[in-house]
Amino acid sequence: MFLRKPILFLLFIAFNAYSQQDLSVLSISQELRENANAVIRSYNKEITISSRKSMSVKTSRIVTVLNDYGNDYIDASEFFDKSTKIKSIEAIIYDAFGKEIKKIKKKDFRDRSLSEGSILTDNRILYLDYTPVQYPYTIVYTSETETSNTAFISSWMPLEGLYVSTEKSSVTINHDTSLGFKYKAYNFDEGILKKQEQPGVLALSVENLPARRSEDYSPYFLQIMPHVLFGLDKFNLEGVEGEASNWEAFGTWMYNNLLKGTEELPEETVAKIKALTAGAATPLEKAKIVYEYMQNKTRYISIQLGIGGWKPMPAKDVDRLGYGDCKALTNYTRALLQAAGVESYYAVVYGDKRARSLREDFVSMQGNHVILAIPNNEDLVWLECTSQQLPFGFQGSFTDDRTALLVKPEDSKLVRTHVYDNKSNSQNSKGAYTIKQDGTIEGTVTFTSAGLKYDDKYGYEFLSPDELDKKYKNRFSYINNIKFKNIKVNNSKDKQLLTEDLAIEAAGYGNISGNRMIFAVNAFNQSVSVPQRYRDRKAPFEIGTGYYDTDEITINLPEGFTVEAKPENMIFKDKFGEYKAEYIITGNQVTYKRSMHLYKGRYDNTEYENYRQFCDKIARNDKAKMVLVKQ
Repeated sequence: MFLRKPILFLLFIAFNAYSQQDLSVLSISQELRENANAVIRSYNKEITISSRKSMSVKTSRIVTVLNDYGNDYIDASEFFDKSTKIKSIEAIIYDAFGKEIKKIKKKDFRDRSLSEGSILTDNRILYLDYTPVQYPYTIVYTSETETSNTAFISSWMPLEGLYVSTEKSSVTINHDTSLGFKYKAYNFDEGILKKQEQPGVLALSVENLPARRSEDYSPYFLQIMPHVLFGLDKFNLEGVEGEASNWEAFGTWMYNNLLKGTEELPEETVAKIKALTAGAATPLEKAKIVYEYMQNKTRYISIQLGIGGWKPMPAKDVDRLGYGDCKALTNYTRALLQAAGVESYYAVVYGDKRARSLREDFVSMQGNHVILAIPNNEDLVWLECTSQQLPFGFQGSFTDDRTALLVKPEDSKLVRTHVYDNKSNSQNSKGAYTIKQDGTIEGTVTFTSAGLKYDDKYGYEFLSPDELDKKYKNRFSYINNIKFKNIKVNNSKDKQLLTEDLAIEAAGYGNISGNRMIFAVNAFNQSVSVPQRYRDRKAPFEIGTGYYDTDEITINLPEGFTVEAKPENMIFKDKFGEYKAEYIITGNQVTYKRSMHLYKGRYDNTEYENYRQFCDKIARNDKAKMVLVKQ
């Protein structure tokens, strides 16, 4: 039964409260002003899902902007397309004392297409383009939209970001109980979230959430901020009815409604693929040939037109046009592999440099990217089909170590993408340098990088000489007057290794005082970054990527100088990693050996100062100096 009366009563209370609210800045408590660039005075969203193909959203928000940085939280805009209509939109601006300055009607909002660059979409945005005369000011914004798409119900984040506080925030959802409405709350402290629930109606609210400041090494925003997800087991997506009761059913629906029938290729392409892979001995060898064929033939362009925003372009069209988005290129590669007799799976994932998994405990339309998985015994080989540069089977930090949905005709399931362990993200350096009598340093070094260290650098081979020179000068910024006499980068895609051969020179590296010279022994791989100190850190912290560096450098001392003092050999270990530095003197030569092993992980906020001291200890040892004296 679809209930309407309870929500009307709740809305009457909410909107009546808005009309009576004191909009003066003076009425904001000191607690909510602290660390805040803006204050959400009140926010209410009413979502009404009357059927599988009908959802309306009414939004009312009052935001006081305290300074220029707070303008980002106005959020006076709505997206629309063929399936979503904006019924009303309005904003009223008030000064610091709550006096009305300006009323902005729908016709005064700006209309802009979201198509730009390599993105093709029919989505548009209607937004407020307001330049404030003075701060602080308050904006009262209201809107109402209608859509036939019920696959996406906006999540609720009562604390909308950093440096913004919330006085009052609520969301009310009135829904047809036959659709399997569901919700799940994350990261709320005990007693913060107020809830009223009855058949067909859910009302959630919070009050007085102080602003949070930015803290280095904090985990991904959604992993620590309070928020609520909403969804339906039975939904509509651009005219296609969907099922999301569990991940297997959801994956089967995606396959049958979005993928099935899109794999057809021209006969000549099928013949070409069979000929190209005829000599390959294993499925992976065939897959590598197909992947490189696809990379050479296609380019990426984002397409978000109607159901095309979720359904891949037919493989035969990609074959003819030579372009597609992540869905189209992944599906095209799947079709090519099918022609070669190699099994592969379309996989939905959330692509971001900071790992973000699909929520295992909440089945819904999630993810923003698609990649391809090839079964290989008990493992999966992952392909990024939008890149023309990545090696076969290399995933990288954009999609590594997170859950993804394998989309199959049957037995769709969530799996973990490739995990690069700490030691596999490695950089090895081997080289030598000479310190001359005037303090000039000359030397050569070879770096070999693998894993996510390779991911950071594989694009170097496509940079111009000037771009490389600039990049290396920034990387060696701790050496004054550095010049690169030679830079050579070699990308071994088959081995997924990047080699950098550098020849450097820098005047004044050794500091001369009287008959003594002082210089930092570690010239090629200094760790100079020390995390910021916080008096009262709130958030946990995360080491997103572990790694393992090893260095062995031979140092030729200037003729006529001997070692007067050298750094002590150092080795220490903590829960965050291990560090070792060794100095071996043989005649007029020093061998410097160093290893640094950092562990990936998330830690409690109380451990942050220990981590900061761990990094500081590494930085101090990496800057350790040797003293030479002239005989």
